[in-house]
Amino acid sequence: MVLTPRHEPYATHDVTNQPPPLAPYDASEDTALFEGLRREGARWAEADIRRLGREAGGVAAQEWSEQANRREPELRTHDRYGHRVDEVEFHPSWHHLMRVAVAEGLAAAPWADARAGAHVARSAGGLVWGHTDAGHGCPTSMTYAAVPALRAQPELAKVYEPLLTSREYDPELRVPTEKRGLLAGMGMTEKQGGSDVRTNTTTATPTAEPGVYTLRGHKWFTSAPMCDVFLVLAQAPGGLSCFLVPRILPDGTRNAFRIQRLKEKLGNRSNASCEPEFDGTVAWLVGPEGRGVKTIIEMVNCTRLDCVTMSAALMRKTLVEAGHHARHRSAFGARLLDQPLMRNVLADLALESEAATALTLRLAGAADRAVRGDAGEAAFRRIATAVGKYWVTKRGPAFTAEALECLGGNGYVEDSGMPRHYREAPLLSIWEGSGNVNALDVLRALGKEQGAAEALFGELALAQGADARLDSAVTRLKGMLSEASPTGARRLVELMAMALQASLLVRHAPAAVADAFCATRLGGDWGHAFGTLPDTADLDAVLERALPARY
Repeated sequence: MVLTPRHEPYATHDVTNQPPPLAPYDASEDTALFEGLRREGARWAEADIRRLGREAGGVAAQEWSEQANRREPELRTHDRYGHRVDEVEFHPSWHHLMRVAVAEGLAAAPWADARAGAHVARSAGGLVWGHTDAGHGCPTSMTYAAVPALRAQPELAKVYEPLLTSREYDPELRVPTEKRGLLAGMGMTEKQGGSDVRTNTTTATPTAEPGVYTLRGHKWFTSAPMCDVFLVLAQAPGGLSCFLVPRILPDGTRNAFRIQRLKEKLGNRSNASCEPEFDGTVAWLVGPEGRGVKTIIEMVNCTRLDCVTMSAALMRKTLVEAGHHARHRSAFGARLLDQPLMRNVLADLALESEAATALTLRLAGAADRAVRGDAGEAAFRRIATAVGKYWVTKRGPAFTAEALECLGGNGYVEDSGMPRHYREAPLLSIWEGSGNVNALDVLRALGKEQGAAEALFGELALAQGADARLDSAVTRLKGMLSEASPTGARRLVELMAMALQASLLVRHAPAAVADAFCATRLGGDWGHAFGTLPDTADLDAVLERALPARY
């Protein structure tokens, strides 16, 4: 007789050593964020930012973000009867996200807000609402940027600005002036030119009615096609010009806005980007003929700020995810968060995140004061926004990859959310000019924009004498300026960015944060990857500031 061994039953599907869900959490729980908010003149918005942070980290908002990306927008070119409609359908989660963003003033609302700091409050809101889906930040950003450009044509601004600055989200496609609120898109790039918009071939033909033209051409990237109006560049008789194109004309008929296809993008999947064709498309001139680039410059300043904001938000989001995982998962006999090398990695990421947040809010403060008439801040904004756009968005992909690696194989799985963040990160260094475009724009500003260099060095001088490594970097920077060339533009702008960040941290952050940043980013006591802080860095102080216990 053979006896079968008896085994004690056990549950093969018990889950151990895995972190609990992060949500609900408070996306605004970031000391550096509120220090910057107060410093840049928007203390009055603190309660609203905290409330928005709790909503951003809530279960519902996090689920909306996942669903909006998983169930992507779909193009409907025709209705069931064969009529051309050119509409894009979105999952309800997209509309939930948009409704909150617009209601919270993350679109164009600051232009209608007389309070000092209104633009700072918007950027701070973007830093916390950026913990949700990045895709819907595209139409809100373009709507924000459209207002100053539209002011080049006061009669159009009088009609459309109150609707663009509205806090009501109205997604129905109908006559713009009959809606409660509007969204604006942009159609700048074409297949033969990309960032070189002066090579655009879309033509604008004047009609018998003053200021009214018809367009003919094909745009290569136009986001987001569900918007109500679009700012478009086209070649008029007087040269490259800016135009306002409505989807629905004042008489209720559809304008010729033929969507040929939606782009299949690496990331930003919740947002629709399209190729529209114009053929007899009605458009209204914005600004003088031949001044299209000058008209859109203010738009570029606005959208570049939003690229910095969204990159900083993505850094903070992935840092929080990595810290949460490390706090709750153990390996080799200790929690990951207690392993010395993991603490080095997380602290290094925390330094990068805080520097990006501080610079974002400083740029927002400059924008707020510039639009209120401060010429010095306008000069600083012009150069520093391009510098910040170049560097912070460049750091985003490497940062996100390192944060994903903190989760190991768990982070490589789609359900973690980290792959979505990783795919999103490169977009922000491409949108509104790739790295080369922004670096060369900094050189252009230094050479042609009166007061730009003085404004930059005036800002850096505020920290003079506080840290020898920063002082040395500023000296090097001045020497590089005397022999600046396109070939070395990236090196120059990189040092500008790190010096600006160091200046802010030396003046406003705790000594442990400022010292570690200056030692590594400026002093050379650093490796070639995150997690290479020197032994002298106070990791405990950096992490206690960056990762509250509840994460």
